[in-house]
Amino acid sequence: VQLQASGGGLVQAGGSLRLTCSGSGDTFSRYTIGWFRQAPGKEREFVGGIKWTDGGPSYADSVKGRFAISRDNPKNIVYLQMNNLRPEDTAVYYCAANRAFWIGIVASQYGYWGQGTQVTVSS
Repeated sequence: VQLQASGGGLVQAGGSLRLTCSGSGDTFSRYTIGWFRQAPGKEREFVGGIKWTDGGPSYADSVKGRFAISRDNPKNIVYLQMNNLRPEDTAVYYCAANRAFWIGIVASQYGYWGQGTQVTVSS
């Protein structure tokens, strides 16, 4: 499966952005999708994910209550809605995919990656 993340940009603190992960090349609905982010000088960290089985999302504590993940399988899209953004959310955001029945929180658990999209939150 090929993935493409988009929707990043510059936003003020407290603002919102919606990122899109578009899939192609395989049955996108049969992939668990994870969102990760990487800030300069830091390791790539798990943001959240959504399973392909029952669609239930999971989130990192740092974004819980502010971010929401949903998927539109007929359109081969997974969304990351980010609300109440903070400067510390600034990073390159990536979507990734695997065929697992659970949501991995480690980058190495995902075999397919899209290119990143930059999110910058100004204070």
